[in-house]
Amino acid sequence: MADDARAGDAAQFLCRGDELVERGRALLFDVVWRGEPMRAFALRFEGRAVAYLNRCVHVPSELDWLPGEFLDAERRYIVCAVHGATYEPANGRCVGGPCGRARLTEVALEERADGVYWYPSAALRPPQFDDHDAAAASGRPR
Repeated sequence: MADDARAGDAAQFLCRGDELVERGRALLFDVVWRGEPMRAFALRFEGRAVAYLNRCVHVPSELDWLPGEFLDAERRYIVCAVHGATYEPANGRCVGGPCGRARLTEVALEERADGVYWYPSAALRPPQFDDHDAAAASGRPR
């Protein structure tokens, strides 16, 4: 994890660690990347929680073929549902298809005793809600 991602410990709780099942369905979450709202996903691969933007490096489209389903039939690679670009889950590196030598954009994660957290950065932040939306989501009166 990059040191600047931990500055001020702005960690965002994502889920309990046991919610990310080894090579299972990924957990989708909303982020803002360089001012653009998009989805990211987290999954567990070889015992480690990893997260990436849900965006193919070949064509800016979401990768999953069904919500949260990113891995191929053998559960070895992340595969883009649109053009078949294939990525290593452990590091996001392209290993086949039209993605060249590029990598998926990583979202810094940390697994703690109480759960999995992701870290905002200069380019990546949690979505912001206006006061009306925040009040509605929390159940508070406006």
